[in-house]
Amino acid sequence: MMICYTYRLIFKTVKKSAGKIGLAVFMSAISAVCGFAQSLSLYVQPLSGTAASTTISAKKHSEAGSKESNANTIPSVGIPFGMTQWVAQTRTTEVKCQPPYYYKDSLLSGFRGTHWISGSCTQDYGSVTIVPVTGTLRTTVKEYSIPFAHEAETTGPSYYKLDLPAAGIIAELTGAARCGVLRFTMTRDDSLYLLVIPNSDFGKGAVKINNQEGIVEASNPVHRIYQGWGEEAGFKGWFYIQPMRKFTIQGVFTGNERSSDDSVSGKKEAGAYLGYYLKKGESLTVNIGTSFSNQQGARQNLRKEIGNRSFTMVEQSTRANWETELAKIRVAGKDEKAKRIFYTALYHAMQHPRLMSDVDGTYPRFAGKQQLEKMARGNYYDDFSMWDTYRGQLPLLEIIDPSLTNALIRSLILKGQQGGWLPIFPCWNSYTAAMIGDHVAAFIAGAWNKGLRDYDVQAAYALIRRNAFESPDQYADYKNGMGRRALNSYMRFGYIPMEDSVQEAFHKKEQVSRTLEYAYDDYTVSLMAQGLNKPADYTALRERSFNYKNVFDPEVGMMRGRHETGRFADSFHPDIRESYITEGTPRQYTFYVPQDINGLAGMMGGVKPFEKALDSLFLRGEYWHGNEPGHQIPFLYNYTASPWKTQREVSKLREEEYSDGPGGLSGNDDAGQMSAWYVFAAMGFYPVNPATGEYLLTTPLFDQVVIRAAGKSITVKTRMDKPGARYIHAVKWNGQLYTKNFINWKMIRSGGTLEILLSSTPTGWGSSPGARPFSLSKITGQ
Repeated sequence: MMICYTYRLIFKTVKKSAGKIGLAVFMSAISAVCGFAQSLSLYVQPLSGTAASTTISAKKHSEAGSKESNANTIPSVGIPFGMTQWVAQTRTTEVKCQPPYYYKDSLLSGFRGTHWISGSCTQDYGSVTIVPVTGTLRTTVKEYSIPFAHEAETTGPSYYKLDLPAAGIIAELTGAARCGVLRFTMTRDDSLYLLVIPNSDFGKGAVKINNQEGIVEASNPVHRIYQGWGEEAGFKGWFYIQPMRKFTIQGVFTGNERSSDDSVSGKKEAGAYLGYYLKKGESLTVNIGTSFSNQQGARQNLRKEIGNRSFTMVEQSTRANWETELAKIRVAGKDEKAKRIFYTALYHAMQHPRLMSDVDGTYPRFAGKQQLEKMARGNYYDDFSMWDTYRGQLPLLEIIDPSLTNALIRSLILKGQQGGWLPIFPCWNSYTAAMIGDHVAAFIAGAWNKGLRDYDVQAAYALIRRNAFESPDQYADYKNGMGRRALNSYMRFGYIPMEDSVQEAFHKKEQVSRTLEYAYDDYTVSLMAQGLNKPADYTALRERSFNYKNVFDPEVGMMRGRHETGRFADSFHPDIRESYITEGTPRQYTFYVPQDINGLAGMMGGVKPFEKALDSLFLRGEYWHGNEPGHQIPFLYNYTASPWKTQREVSKLREEEYSDGPGGLSGNDDAGQMSAWYVFAAMGFYPVNPATGEYLLTTPLFDQVVIRAAGKSITVKTRMDKPGARYIHAVKWNGQLYTKNFINWKMIRSGGTLEILLSSTPTGWGSSPGARPFSLSKITGQ
């Protein structure tokens, strides 16, 4: 029913005018009418993160002129982890760091089938835009852009609606895994033209009208960024566009130039147009199949996924899909705003990695040149924003969707086998060397350590090992993004010295951060080597896990750049960005030693000085939540005698750094990592060291959380001694007192009930040395 679709617009009005009782009555009524009393998708607010962040942390720490203050999410529709998302377009380019939709914009320039990496500062690729034009035909963006208002938008994970009174149109979007369905309804008698534009900034898109079949075919070559910037990536975005009414006028255009030809290619601002005349109330539905393989794949995907189904049927199916996925975590409590933030975060954490294979398993070969491969089993995925997502988003998927986790790892193994090297940051189905570290290895090793092994383990380890111990013999391969950056220097010195400026990478220099992250990666791989009985590898990697010590300067008590001679770099400003640190400061990155917090504390003089260093970070306002390297920091008090400070800081961050407004995310969401942090923090635990399968406890946000993990459920119940209490004073597991300040993977997988009892004042719960999480080193200097 349309009342269900327009729920959010009604909700906005009622919320402003009704009290709590009136609002509750309205919520009950709307749920009864729509038949979704338990609907979770209604909590999802896709506009969150589409505007610049308004949080304290973002304003303080985002680099001047950078895009880091923007969450860069988009209000897209489609299924979780789908191939193509569908979104209203306010920006026409595919340039880096510009999502297709900005909340601050006031002009609509069409509706895009997008491959934007949600929350990133990357680029869109292989996209297409459908533009409705009424009245007279117009073919330049300046002429066909339409003013719109946010009050006229209805947004949800499966449905988007926009009333465009200036054009006399109501536009609606929904989508499936590989397809989209658009519906345009006239609010007056008028001519309606559809422009089909393959969005190639390089001017290499193509579009062809098939008048006999009444369809349009379009393609858009994908171009690499970072390594091989601007080169064609070896595959295209393909689109099979099927309007469900016969068009009466057709042609192609390049800017203002139009012709009656049936095709155009290799030109900028080019596309096709189709013409109709519709009466008030009449609708035009457009079904679109997409593929990364070829035009046949796009057509086949459309026929299999959409077939003869109506717009409403597709939307209902997609909504049911989201309900199933969101219901993997159910929360209970009185705070409705918190539920909106939570399920919006879960929605954002379920966008990527991206499905790349067609319904028959066909997909473009990784780092290939137009070659196609076919999956023998399951789906193929790409767009792994690994530097971000290995910390929290992928560990979240390990819990709520282990079968997907295995499929992702099978895809990563295929990439390594097809390209010769395990990729570092595989996006655009290509090597990139975009960020630092070797976190594909960390992800696979961590999943293996948890027992997720439905893939070729030996093949995975062979690829991981090669990255850890070898560099390409051919410079061209290294330059292309294969292998770890600066591995030879790292292995020679035990750190990456200032003299190695890491030129063949998008992020140059950043030697200290690279050293710290490689040390963690080495630790994770050592677990796999030990389990697979590779004693020599285990010994070497275990030793390298302590390389973080080589860039710790005891004179300043922080991480610092170091020269080949061993002398520390002259430049050192603890709270200002240095060239040897990635997107942060020495003070912030000093705390990135997730494998050995006790060892780091020992270098600082003991646990108490370590705790004081944490205190200083927060008291100075130098904790920056808007970027990923610090996400573990608030939980590090669990390694000290004051876990209550973790509970305080995490509670504060949930309140200050997240909201449900358009500016409600504190930095780039980065494929869901920023959002995944909130999901974990609201549930009451977080994986500081994801590979171990330990999750550090904190105060949950909700009265109850039920997590469905592989058929079993873990329930987290919270009890307060008085309203507003946020400090843990006792924990029970299945009714028995539990003294650790962390839970583990086995507990989650076996299912059970975790009860967390809260006090209004700090307590000593979880403070004893025996209660603390794993660390490579023993506790020293209490």
